[in-house]
Amino acid sequence: MSKALMQAGRPIFFNLCEWGDMHPARWGAAYGNSWRTTNDIEDTWDSMTSMADQNEVWAEYARPGGWNDPDMLEVGNGGMTNDEYIVHFSIWAISKAPLIIGCDVRHMSQDTYDILANKEVIAVNQDPLGVQGKKVRMEGSSEIWAAPLTGYRTAVLLLNRHAKDEAQITAHWDDIGLPAGTAVDARDLWLHKTLDTKFTDKMSFNVTPHAARMFVLTPLKSQMD
Repeated sequence: MSKALMQAGRPIFFNLCEWGDMHPARWGAAYGNSWRTTNDIEDTWDSMTSMADQNEVWAEYARPGGWNDPDMLEVGNGGMTNDEYIVHFSIWAISKAPLIIGCDVRHMSQDTYDILANKEVIAVNQDPLGVQGKKVRMEGSSEIWAAPLTGYRTAVLLLNRHAKDEAQITAHWDDIGLPAGTAVDARDLWLHKTLDTKFTDKMSFNVTPHAARMFVLTPLKSQMD
């Protein structure tokens, strides 16, 4: 099939699906552009986070032209809260997963549209460096995901998986791959604003239950000269 598609005369994205049974991350790049790493997703928090966990195991195999696929997006199908859908889209984006819309686009709500059309989050997913984000720290129900981006930038996701309790989550530079002493601007990708604070060595935020904060960190220009 892959050989036939290469002779079609136009670009085609070819996804492999055998539900991850034969560990396609190890061999899929020779045949297609992405490969399912999981069983079929359901429109629930537990299913979505399980798919994310299973997919993250294969992060080292992802690269431009060959991507791990934890199944399509459930955003907008009604089984999760808006905050949970933001978590869903954020994890898929930082994981460089194919962003395949799984809801009825003819009848999506404004909240659903705002999630799926977030250009700043999509830009993380489409960053040319093509490095899949990974969990770099886990403490109880709190997780920190990070991925390097072009331009010496870093994408960071602070995730609170607890169902009831707010969590203070701190990302330390040695966890996310930034040199000690680096000062950064932090762009909040869901608030669409650059925060006034310049962060050095760590950043800390309160995150509500089943929610996430997502940032792109950019070293201050004075440190890049």
